[in-house]
Amino acid sequence: MRILLLSLSLALVTGPTMFANNASRAYVDRPFLQDYSEKVPLAASLGEAKLLKVRADRNGRILVLSDKGLLQVHEGRLKPDKQHRPLTDMQIKDIDVHQGQFVYLTDELVLSNSWAGRLLAHHEVPNARVFAMGDGLDSIVVHSGMKQIGFDRLRKRFLSLTGATLSYMTPDTQETIGLKHDDLACFELTSTNEILVGTTDGYLRLDADSFEQRSGVVTKLPCVDVRCVKTIGGKTWFGTPRGAFAMDREGNIDYYASGRWLVDDHIVDIAAGPDGSVLILSQNGLSIIHFKQMTLAEKATHFDRLTRQRHIRYGFNSAFVMDRPGDFSTGTLVDQDNDGLWTAMYLAGELFRYAVTKSDESLRNCYESFEAMERLTDITPMEGFPARSFDRAGYQVADLHRWQPASDKHWVWKATTSSDEIVGHFFVYAIFAEIVPDKTWRDRAIVLIDAIMDHIVRHDWYLIDYDGKPTQWGKWHPDYVNGFPRQVGDRRLNSVEIISFLQTAYHFTRKDIYKDKAFELMDDHGYLDNIMIPIAEIGRVPGIDLTTEWNHSDDELAFLSYWILYRYAFNETLRAQYRETIKDHWEAERPEKNTLWNFMYADTGASDFDLAESIWSLREFPLDMVSWTVRNSSRKDLEYLEPNFRNQTTKDVLPPDERPMSKYNGNAFRLDGGGGGRREFSGDIYLLPYWMGRYLGVIQ
Repeated sequence: MRILLLSLSLALVTGPTMFANNASRAYVDRPFLQDYSEKVPLAASLGEAKLLKVRADRNGRILVLSDKGLLQVHEGRLKPDKQHRPLTDMQIKDIDVHQGQFVYLTDELVLSNSWAGRLLAHHEVPNARVFAMGDGLDSIVVHSGMKQIGFDRLRKRFLSLTGATLSYMTPDTQETIGLKHDDLACFELTSTNEILVGTTDGYLRLDADSFEQRSGVVTKLPCVDVRCVKTIGGKTWFGTPRGAFAMDREGNIDYYASGRWLVDDHIVDIAAGPDGSVLILSQNGLSIIHFKQMTLAEKATHFDRLTRQRHIRYGFNSAFVMDRPGDFSTGTLVDQDNDGLWTAMYLAGELFRYAVTKSDESLRNCYESFEAMERLTDITPMEGFPARSFDRAGYQVADLHRWQPASDKHWVWKATTSSDEIVGHFFVYAIFAEIVPDKTWRDRAIVLIDAIMDHIVRHDWYLIDYDGKPTQWGKWHPDYVNGFPRQVGDRRLNSVEIISFLQTAYHFTRKDIYKDKAFELMDDHGYLDNIMIPIAEIGRVPGIDLTTEWNHSDDELAFLSYWILYRYAFNETLRAQYRETIKDHWEAERPEKNTLWNFMYADTGASDFDLAESIWSLREFPLDMVSWTVRNSSRKDLEYLEPNFRNQTTKDVLPPDERPMSKYNGNAFRLDGGGGGRREFSGDIYLLPYWMGRYLGVIQ
């Protein structure tokens, strides 16, 4: 590097904070049920096959009934089932499972390959379509006008459903109509003496003895057009044209929709699957929802593997984009405007991991990513100016005006570096300088802190690009910062940023200029007052584009800056003031249940930092990080809010596995969005808060 190492480097090596030995404020990591999806699309060779029904027997074998015969799960696709040769010649109309064994309905027979093949009963029902097994090996077969039939084992009677009636009968009685209703679609007999009846506008709850309605039509659902209903494992599962959802006994709903969970959202059938799984059949394939006992630590291992295998480029934590949705074989690594920031957040997580585990692997990851970030500053011709990104020359397809040649002709670097990048550099270099065991490496981080800070101070509080002009967002000069009214978030945010930078630089270099400049900004230019602006004051200002809506990227930059603003405060009086303003911002963010913001607030010594909500968010984080297109705005089970400045769309935030995938600069209350399955996010979104929690001792 061109920059010489400092002769004086003070790296305050700290361990976990006050929470480490306080079990009463810590979550002890125990296994929980983690859900994830295995998607089995229809084999291309089957063309436009119509999928009708899915069942699994006691051996764990799964069969799907289609208009082209029985299908099986093989090599990740639904393919023709040829296991029992005689069945391949039969016109199978329906399948079911009785006493754990498959039973089949053809145009002539009810039969099974179990019970030594003794179940082989002829029927004379024209246009036979559905059947149900009764006591023993008895069965009932009905014609194509019937939608569904089932057997009530407690009352020894069959239930049958048409589009307008739900009826019951025993072998000795005539059919009796129990319910008349328009647009009936399905029913399910539950263990709580209820019959649930799905309609095109919600579902009904009937007393199983009297058929009297126990409630009105239930419509507070993600989708009211209920096509199938099934009770599995203590929950009731509903299939709709907009995905599936499970409801527990308290009425809590888990919504499974989009490519994150399903081959497609048009649900045909739902059934219990092997090992506690749930089988969801839709128009184009089968989705198997698995439930696995997993700890948060094991979940971190999953995201670590995902990140290392598909997201490391030159040591950067990079974007992974795919030509075909969800097809990792078509993916490639690409640069981003914020390669430095996203890598800083990944590197910080690895640093916390090393501090907790002393893992050699995590330390190697730290050094690798640090060198990538270090080169961002080394590759530009301006002292202390880090690039947004760098790459090999000749592979750039966009933003060509921002790519500049490096001194080595084989490389180019991306200009127009923003304040986002500088925040990331200071945040992670400070953590690096505290945690890594080798002083030589720590000194390299301190050199970078000093170089970037020196650049900003020398250029009168601006980040000066290759053209000699300030970058669009690299501005901390009082004329710029105080040019905004108090209601504009940039006035508060930029003050937080620059004071946190100066404190960090002084802490590690002990250069008086950084301390003097910080107090000059605070005392003479009101930056401390700016830092203390209440979040409630920030809002719309006519004529200022930056205030059209709440900027969630600013939340991210603020909380990353808070980490170093609070830790490296010049004195306890300032630290107390910083704690107050951080708490004020955190209170505004509480509805998001953001684990990272909560743990950063915990670092100030707060006793109530929403630990339970933080663990909920980590548990509900999906294992699938692909940016599937998600739609929630049509759901009927949500309590919507009137349009507001913060764009909080609903009273309660959806769990992470039901909303569009985003990093921490996105709105957690965004209901619709996604990238059509063409991008995979990296695991840093989970890894940073998880390992920060371990480092702080709030997760044990």
